Amino acid sequence: MANLEIEIKRKCPICGKVFIIKTLDSVYCSPKCSKVANKRKKDKEKKEALFVTYAQNVPDIREYLTARQVVALYGIERSTLYRLAKLGKIPCINLGTRLMRFKRSELDLLFHYRRDLKEAKELPQKKLYSLEPEDCYTIGEVCEKYHINDSSVWAHVRKYSIPSRQIGNYVYVPKEEIDNLYKSEEL
Repeated sequence: MANLEIEIKRKCPICGKVFIIKTLDSVYCSPKCSKVANKRKKDKEKKEALFVTYAQNVPDIREYLTARQVVALYGIERSTLYRLAKLGKIPCINLGTRLMRFKRSELDLLFHYRRDLKEAKELPQKKLYSLEPEDCYTIGEVCEKYHINDSSVWAHVRKYSIPSRQIGNYVYVPKEEIDNLYKSEEL
């Protein structure tokens, strides 16, 4: 994508540094932060795959589960599990050092299985837009507000699938989407 002629500031999600983006697709301030984010993403995927394989090895008839099995099956953090057990919200049996067992039937009432949560996240959420003129910018207003060419605005509208509505000679695009696209991090 071509370089922008406007200055938009964003905050790097990795290091927290505020930087001026070079393209609208810029998320990270440097290649180093990009590599760190990529490594974190791959590590998370590996960890998730490990949980899935571990959860598949847990028999369905087992009534009492170890902490590792609970984390793999239900997707809750180990510290949360132990905190809830300490507060008495999850019944458990302590068989000795590192031998705490949690009752599956009680966990089923409190939590959803990890695979169910993953399936629910994968469903795309429809966004509802108000395309009434008072809730939208015209293409000319976007050009004036952000000091960019109308061909650039049209390219971004097409690239990011921003809905538009034509009324007479004017084309309207939602203010919310345009502001999110061209937003600048305030110092």
